[in-house]
Amino acid sequence: MLGQIRIFACLASAVCLASLSSAQTIQINRENKTVAISTTDEATATVDIAAVTVGYEIYDEDSESSYADGGRISKAVIDALHKAGIEDKSIESFSQSLERNTEFDDKDKPEQRAKKHFVMRQSWEVSVSPKDAAEVIRVAVAAGANKSGAIDWRIADRKTLQAKAAENALVKARSVASQMTEGLHVKMGDLIYASIETPTAKLYLTPKPGFTQVTVSAEAVSSINLLPALEIRPQTIREEATVYAVFAIE
Repeated sequence: MLGQIRIFACLASAVCLASLSSAQTIQINRENKTVAISTTDEATATVDIAAVTVGYEIYDEDSESSYADGGRISKAVIDALHKAGIEDKSIESFSQSLERNTEFDDKDKPEQRAKKHFVMRQSWEVSVSPKDAAEVIRVAVAAGANKSGAIDWRIADRKTLQAKAAENALVKARSVASQMTEGLHVKMGDLIYASIETPTAKLYLTPKPGFTQVTVSAEAVSSINLLPALEIRPQTIREEATVYAVFAIE
């Protein structure tokens, strides 16, 4: 009889494992009359925060000129963001540097290199709703932010998404347990224990056609205001959770 139970368990396990995309482990304890299952599932949501990186990179013949030019662009970018309705609390300095340039284009002539002895860089992270991301890039680039466009997609209420992923994993666990108990010709009882096996949840981004970074020449900056905003679509975030569940069997 015990050999038959093991055969049924193996067959049922094989069916369940073949039919589900996420891996799970199954244990049956006949002495305690329980079936324990570890299974993984996910939940998805469209992002509601676009953390847009805007910034500039300029070259000049000396550090004073580089810093002065950078200061003017810096003020122009912040002013442009304010005019677009972006509050200071949504603008965070990301990086800034002024240093001697050590990388030159082999095609540069001596007089061109003379104007690139120093390089000034500065960037900000601007957090807005996804629908405003394209406008942030447009106004920043028009103000002189010639290195802009990278977007870090985020979700404000991640805990709710984690809870939904755990709920989906528990539903899957109950379904697998039901299939197992049917194969063993026993009746599945109530859930008596459940826990999330992976406290550090995994967060994934599902890529969609979007935009990573735009580099604009100084000559093109003045015409940006005349152009339409970029077509940027928000991405989908996928949260994954693994649940360990124990069900009674009768």
